[in-house]
Amino acid sequence: MYNRKMENNKVEIIKTEKYGKAVFAKAKIKKGEFIGAFNGKIYEAERAMLLPDVPPLRAGRHAVQFEPKKWRDGKVKGLARYIAHSCNPNCGIKNMFEVVAMKDIKKGEEITWDYAMTENSDFRMKCMCGAKSCRKIIGAYSMLSPKVRKKYKGYISEWLTQKQK
Repeated sequence: MYNRKMENNKVEIIKTEKYGKAVFAKAKIKKGEFIGAFNGKIYEAERAMLLPDVPPLRAGRHAVQFEPKKWRDGKVKGLARYIAHSCNPNCGIKNMFEVVAMKDIKKGEEITWDYAMTENSDFRMKCMCGAKSCRKIIGAYSMLSPKVRKKYKGYISEWLTQKQK
């Protein structure tokens, strides 16, 4: 099981004007380096939009899907739940719950991952990432183009890629 001490000490949570708390690099992070993990409570629901969304839990916004009807939350005070989505992320998912760097990350850079790397449900949310490649809607793995899936290869939750074989 993961604990707070196992989170990467090269990152920190900072309050932003754009969307509240976010995670930023305090030092250079190398490709493949562990950032943090979704290591909180497990929820079951028929649909993602039925997950609890009551503060302070807000599991519907801070959980990763790992089976068709199961999601795992980040710890309430853990950094994984504050890593923002991007349609051009610098991190991805390994071992279903771990956030790892997909490329070298510079000091001061925001830590991001694409929520579609774990999700294949009814979850939809307006995207605010601002990337040139922005899809405008955060959604499911099934909505990703073959080109994006290829770009993310090795950083998509195993439960999604195993289904595709």
